Amino acid sequence: MKRICAWMFLTAALVSAGAMRGDATDVVEIRLQGRYYVEPATVQIIVAVEPDASNRTLRIEADSDTMFRASDVTLQGADEKRLHSVQFKNLPAGNYMLRAEVLSADTVRGMAEQPLVVTGSGQR
Repeated sequence: MKRICAWMFLTAALVSAGAMRGDATDVVEIRLQGRYYVEPATVQIIVAVEPDASNRTLRIEADSDTMFRASDVTLQGADEKRLHSVQFKNLPAGNYMLRAEVLSADTVRGMAEQPLVVTGSGQR
């Protein structure tokens, strides 16, 4: 019961914070172990994707004013696993927006966003 309540609280907090847009709560979710890292940051990102026959690509991005990094994962529709892991290494200091998009052959099916802060050495 605690796990269900925690999940409901987390989902409500993400939706109210604007971390999910459109039907993203049904399609894609970003899971992180914290939001603050020290440079050079290695960030392990877990993305949950609801399997669906039209899912073709999962695009994961880390975007800041001075840097952009992205990774695409090919999805096998309804037969694809639910959890996907991507690691971005050596991220320099900056304020990032992490973005996960699930794409079909012709449209974006869902998108989730989450802020991430990488601080310089000795900063808090």
